[in-house]
Order: sequence, then structure tokens, then C-alpha cells
Amino acid sequence: MSKRLFSTASALSNKWAKYVPQAGSYPQGYRVGAIASGVKKNDTLDLSLIVSETPASAAAVFTTNKFKAAPVQVSHKILQETETVNSIVINSGCANAVTGTKGLENANTIVNTVDSLVSPSTSTQSTLCMSTGVIGQHLSMDKILPALPKLYNSNLGSDHDAWLTCAKGIMTTDTFPKLVSKEISINGTTYKIAGLSKGAGMICPNMATLLGFFVTDAPIAPAALKSILTYAVDRSFNCISVDGDMSTNDTICALANGAAGGAVIDESTTESFELIRQEITDFAQTLAQLVVRDGEGATKFVTIKVKDALTYADAKKVAKTISNSPLVKTALYGKDANWGRILCAVGYSDVEVNTEKTNVSFIPTDGTAELKLLVNGQPEAVDEERASEILQFEDLEISVDLGTGGGAEASFWTCDLTHEYVTINGDYRS
Repeated sequence: MSKRLFSTASALSNKWAKYVPQAGSYPQGYRVGAIASGVKKNDTLDLSLIVSETPASAAAVFTTNKFKAAPVQVSHKILQETETVNSIVINSGCANAVTGTKGLENANTIVNTVDSLVSPSTSTQSTLCMSTGVIGQHLSMDKILPALPKLYNSNLGSDHDAWLTCAKGIMTTDTFPKLVSKEISINGTTYKIAGLSKGAGMICPNMATLLGFFVTDAPIAPAALKSILTYAVDRSFNCISVDGDMSTNDTICALANGAAGGAVIDESTTESFELIRQEITDFAQTLAQLVVRDGEGATKFVTIKVKDALTYADAKKVAKTISNSPLVKTALYGKDANWGRILCAVGYSDVEVNTEKTNVSFIPTDGTAELKLLVNGQPEAVDEERASEILQFEDLEISVDLGTGGGAEASFWTCDLTHEYVTINGDYRS
């Protein structure tokens, strides 16, 4: 395992402390927590559980990697057979990926064990399972299975500490637990949403190591929840990149148990459906951006905003191409305003661009004027000193206007590529 693992309070530097909430507002009807099963060293939390007190509408978006991990395959099968689940179990330290028949057997055993604890009278599987960690190794079932009853019976709660503990239990190379919560109001009824995610490397999803979970007490119908999740993920977790790699285990899952009451929200209740879809999308973007901020070795959080494309898909493709360019990312790390690398990435993204009306700018995060780099296809006389000042900031926005007249736009979030990234991944298993 990488030496970047979060294991002690001292490991959480002031840089990251500001992203860890000190309190939260959590949905009704859930109990959560984590335990150290012994898979990781030094009593590090490595097994998390989310339990809904009543069966909850469930939806998930899974990795498109052809080598799908055993928990991905098992959870996908469960959701093909049922629209509601009672719990989600997540282990860290081992991805249970590329582990053959034994890996599938182990994932099913974990599901059945949790089911026997949470919903012993249920005849169908009602627990989703997720794993994260090293690929190609079997789970330590001798440690995980005995820990599950202890976790369920003694380590679950519904307060902020329980949620934060649950978020810590799914971490691998993350340097801080990623947890977000908020209250929303739909037609006079207050609902709460909580979400946790993990991921710092092998991040460029295409649902696609990244895990994320949202739970709410809103009464969302299963089909509507699936539609909402797909829409939200496409505009959040599918719009981030740390290193351009897609994991075998990437999964985003959502539960809605309706514990807060109110009328059921489905796609026929147009206003309520659109309102909660936007709220969950905004929420998902906040959670996804925390993954980028914690990118392995990253020193910068970069928003790539592409405007005036012919379609949303075109805008997103250009933004993703820029975000994944090693030359762009290393230039950002070196504080080098080498905008030619940005333009090069736009040019090979294979979408329609009006080269005579393309504009590229740096947008400072301190509220000062943008620094124009390319205007209507013509290079500006760049103030290198000003560019260097802008690139000193932790946050940066790069604006690219394709000049097609189509008006479509998209945002993508990425980070720089540093020496530390190589160091972290060079000794990941040591």
C-alpha cells in the first residue's frame, strides 16, 4: 500500500482540514459506521457499512472497464433483480478485482453475511458490496467476515462522527475523508442528502480507483432515482480526471428510503423531479471535486470550462482532452503559461472548432481580470509575470471558447501532474 494512506490525525495537514466537515445534516433512517478488520495495518479503518432502516430505492452506475471487479459484477446482478436494497458494505485495502470465480464467491459471501444481519427474513440479496485497493489479490475473508457482526452490532450510528468514520473506512491513498451533506426543500418538505466518496488516483471515470455513495430520505421512485443518478454522474464524476486512468471497481451508488415523508417523486412529477435532480447533480459535483482536490501529488485544482461548442458532448470531450493532457498538467505544475499545449489538446480532440474565433484565457480565482492568451485565433502578448502570479494560486480556471456559434458548454475538473504522483504510484504496493 502507498505510504500516502490516511492513518493518523497528524496526517491531515491544514491544507486538507478545511475540506473535512466539523458537523453535518444527515438523512433520517440510516445507520453508518466503520471498523478496522485487520486487513490494513495499524488499526486503520478498512470496512464500512451503510444501513437503511427500511428498504430503499437503489440505483448505481458502474465502471465500463472490461475487467470489472467481482463486487461490481455482483452488485450489478443484484440491481437487475431488485429495485430496493437495505445496505451497502465497502471494504478497502483489496479491490477483489481480476480474482476469478473465487472473487465472485467472496463478494457473494460478504453480501449474504450482511443480509443475515440486516434483513434475515429477506429471501433475495439486498446488500450492495464495493471494494477498493490493490488489484489481483483475494480478500482476507478470515478478517472481514468476523468483523461484520461487530461492525453491525456495535459500530453504527447516525450522528456526524458515525458518518465521518464511515467515510474514513473507504479510503486508500486519500489524504482526507470526503463527506458532504445538505438540506433541500421540495414543495415545502425538507429532505436531507449525505454523500461520501473515495479516490485520489486511477481517476478518469467513464461510468468509471473511485467509489461514491449518496443517500437521501426523500421518497424517490427507483426508476426516477436511476435517471437522476445517471444525469448527475455524467455531469460530476464523469467530469473529473486526476491521471486519465479508469479503475476496474468504479461505482457510484444512490439510496432513497423516503423516511422524511411526502409524495413519491417520479418522472411524472415534473417540477419535483427536476428540482431534486438538479440538487443531487450540484451535490455530486461538490463530492466529485473533492476527489480532484485530493489527487495524488496534486498542488492545483483546475476547472476547464469549454464554451460555444456545437453540443454538450463536444464541449465535454474538449474539456476532458485538455484535462487528460500530461503536457498541460505538467505545465500547470511548473507554473508555465504554455497555452500552446491547451490549444494543441483542443485541436486533437476531434470536435468541430472555429479556429478563427477560438479564445483561451486564464480566469484568476482572486476576482481580478482574466488573462487572455488567445483571442479570435490570434495569440496575445502574454504578460508572463501576471501569468505566473495566477498560476501560484491553488485554484485556477481555464476558459476555452470554441467559437462555433452552437452555444453549448461543459465543465471538467482536473489537477496538475507532479513528481509526487510518480513517487506515490511507483511504490504503491511496497
